[in-house]
Amino acid sequence: MQLVLPAFFIHWYVSLFSQTFFLHRYSAHKMFLMSKFWEKFFYFLTYLSQGSSFLSPRAYAILHRMHHAFSDTKRDPHSPMFFSNVFTMMWKTKDIYNAVLNRKHEVEERFEHQYPVSKTIEKIGDSWISRIGWGVAYVSLYVVGFIYFDMHWAFFFLLPVHFLMGPVHGAIVNWSGHKYGYQNYDNHDQSKNSLIFDVLMMGELFQNNHHKLPNRVNFATKWFEFDPTYPLIKLLTLLKIIRPNVKPDDAKF
Repeated sequence: MQLVLPAFFIHWYVSLFSQTFFLHRYSAHKMFLMSKFWEKFFYFLTYLSQGSSFLSPRAYAILHRMHHAFSDTKRDPHSPMFFSNVFTMMWKTKDIYNAVLNRKHEVEERFEHQYPVSKTIEKIGDSWISRIGWGVAYVSLYVVGFIYFDMHWAFFFLLPVHFLMGPVHGAIVNWSGHKYGYQNYDNHDQSKNSLIFDVLMMGELFQNNHHKLPNRVNFATKWFEFDPTYPLIKLLTLLKIIRPNVKPDDAKF
């Protein structure tokens, strides 16, 4: 137990940071800029932290830009308004993601822009050898915890979350963020803010705010709201690892 729970929370939050910082705010929205060195660094961190559930920055960004453009309509790739449960929504999203990833889905030109590219990382991350290898690593960690650290057998039920960490984060955000919570703005969709202090999803559950102001780096807009990723972005800016993008290219979204 002493080994597994810290490992679970580290995996949860580092993977979540990679998704909200690199895939969402950088790849999909270009809210800030960074050098090629740091782009490759965060690309590799995304692979390490998502492991068996690695998501392509390009495919993720295209689906997200479609989500903004078609929010809660039948063309939205992951709106909970058209599914009876979160699992069917995830399955449909997977199908669209794979079609975009394998370039079998016609993508409108407005959803394309200059995405982070690392053919090597993407090829490895999307391979079944990598996905199975990460799965074996997660299982091995739990076996070690069970044998040597007196871990309760019930903790093995956390393993599916490790296997599907990226999609799990996306499912929580897209289901909860359009089903539960309050609205600061009328966006003509069902986007909601599910939490006031979003420490669970590092700001991603401020969906109503984000749909109103898609290029705002701080997802919290009211004095009582807190986006945990924003201070980290401020720190990375002070360290000159990233710099603000004064003209994000998807302002129309």
